[in-house]
Amino acid sequence: MDNFLDKHRSRVVYFQEKYRKRGKNNHKAEIPDQLFSKCPFCQELIYTKTLIEQAFVCPECGKYYPMSARDRIDQLTDSDSFREIDRTLTSVNPLDFPGYNEKLVQAQEETGEREAFIGGWAKIDNIPLCVGVMDSHFLMGSMGSAIGEKIARLMELSIKRKSPLLIVSSSGGARMQEGILSLMQMAKTVALLTKHNESGLLFISLLTHPTTGGVSASFAMLGDIILAEKGALIGFAGKRVIQQTIKEDLPDGFQTAEFLMDHGMIDMVIDRKNASAVISQLLKFHEQRKNHVSN
Repeated sequence: MDNFLDKHRSRVVYFQEKYRKRGKNNHKAEIPDQLFSKCPFCQELIYTKTLIEQAFVCPECGKYYPMSARDRIDQLTDSDSFREIDRTLTSVNPLDFPGYNEKLVQAQEETGEREAFIGGWAKIDNIPLCVGVMDSHFLMGSMGSAIGEKIARLMELSIKRKSPLLIVSSSGGARMQEGILSLMQMAKTVALLTKHNESGLLFISLLTHPTTGGVSASFAMLGDIILAEKGALIGFAGKRVIQQTIKEDLPDGFQTAEFLMDHGMIDMVIDRKNASAVISQLLKFHEQRKNHVSN
């Protein structure tokens, strides 16, 4: 069990600290070695190993904890099958934006990652595919030049390997510190995705909380199949901005995964714990269809 906790303890503690700083709870860890974790939503004390085994879903209230990109990869893919690409690629400060260098360093130290996106290839139920995951703990998963480049390279790898592509989105949108260079990544990723589509390859987009701004307005909503986690916030502009613009109240649940599902914007709302099984079924169906067409 010690090895199990060692692998995930820093992430659980990081999540707790983020919620404490945001005022969502005011507790400090009092259990030695973080054997237990207090849910920031229902305040119940949860055995840390149980929380991790439940894919960071509280067994008491059912609320979803935020997941790091690496935990998400561990949950979705076959054990030890993931091989990362472009690990050292990271953002610079092209506009000399005040404080941006310090924010990058802080995010890197807190998360242990170089950027808010991890990509590579892996297997799900022994089916090869390319996988990319955004991490909202790194500057809210905002998309800057480095992330756009990493996503584009992952799409190119998928085309080269003739394999399906899965991208898990979790982002606050474009990275404002990079200005127009950040917004350019929307066009860049869509252009590569068009090339990917013309190659006849499958793209599965999994939207998690939150998927907003420039990410939702580009590759995230262009999947051949679009999945979303329960309760995920999905949209371009915020609800308050939209209400102020159109001078109308918006319906309850607006911009939730369930609302988008009811209005035909996404294909399926899934439970996090079943995500791997659902994606496996889709990949197998795609493989069967591809084999049928080729025969």
